[in-house]
Amino acid sequence: MHQRVFKTSDAVTVHYRTFRNDDPPALVEIWNSALTGRSAAPLRSPTPLEWHALSKPYFDPAGLIVAVDNSGTPVGFAHAGFGPNRKENGISYSTGITCMIAVRPECQRRGIGSELLGRCEEYLMQKGAKTIYAGPVRPLAPFYFGLYGGSDLPGFLATDEAAAPFLEYHGYSPSSTCLVFQRYLDQPINIADARFSKLRQRYHVRVMPPPSVGTWWHECVWGPIEPHEFRLEEIIGGRVVARAQVWEMEGFSWRWGIPVAGIINFLVREDLRRKGIGKFLLVQILKHLQEQYFGLVEVQTMERNQGAVELLKKVGFQKVDFGRTYKQLH
Repeated sequence: MHQRVFKTSDAVTVHYRTFRNDDPPALVEIWNSALTGRSAAPLRSPTPLEWHALSKPYFDPAGLIVAVDNSGTPVGFAHAGFGPNRKENGISYSTGITCMIAVRPECQRRGIGSELLGRCEEYLMQKGAKTIYAGPVRPLAPFYFGLYGGSDLPGFLATDEAAAPFLEYHGYSPSSTCLVFQRYLDQPINIADARFSKLRQRYHVRVMPPPSVGTWWHECVWGPIEPHEFRLEEIIGGRVVARAQVWEMEGFSWRWGIPVAGIINFLVREDLRRKGIGKFLLVQILKHLQEQYFGLVEVQTMERNQGAVELLKKVGFQKVDFGRTYKQLH
């Protein structure tokens, strides 16, 4: 087991080691004490941590670094991993990502987070990473989907106010920005569009059981989460022209005090865009979720996707946060 020692500024000795099988209860305590904002689902037991991180087939104990104080109590951890290869049927070690850094509040500002980040970088480079990022966003998002970030993994969220200055201090620069939008469902969904009447005559919505997500990588990332798929199909012919997947954000419902659903993988056939089809499908999804007594819906989209941003605004979504992935500068 790899272990090194680091002395903090107040002379407390902290040991750093790789993950052990008896760590999960302590990691849960660190998670719940350090990640108290809107960005993280509270953990009631180690089980969600097992599902969304530790049980992944590519989980490597050497990539999860634990900081331990003089008494043997874990006081922080950081977790690094890799994204998929081009076919998404295996891991690519050329690009690494630090997915999480968490330190108990009473132990922060003592250099522990910095040391954890450095050891993640060391691990990634030893595995062959030529490029290193911090803040998981697809496809560089091997761990914590369903536990951090909300409806998807957007990088480190702006509401985690310490993340940006910490990473920039350590030589990272913002690489991409993901916007987080939400819409409450406590009012009737009355969204008028002259195109809808013709679309109803030509298309209908089907709600499908949890689909196969297509690739080994997506199956691994999603783990136990089973989203339902909403398909907009031609009434005659059955051709699918748009689709989206919806999942119940149970952990975040506990945090926010309201039943929440997340929409992911929203796609409209490219040759049919800007014809009202995406808007029509999104409205039908919102109405369905309202009937199922959800109170809030969240969607994320990259900042550069201005078409999606405008669509979300038109159906009443409001930006509530944004996440960023940071790239290490050499």
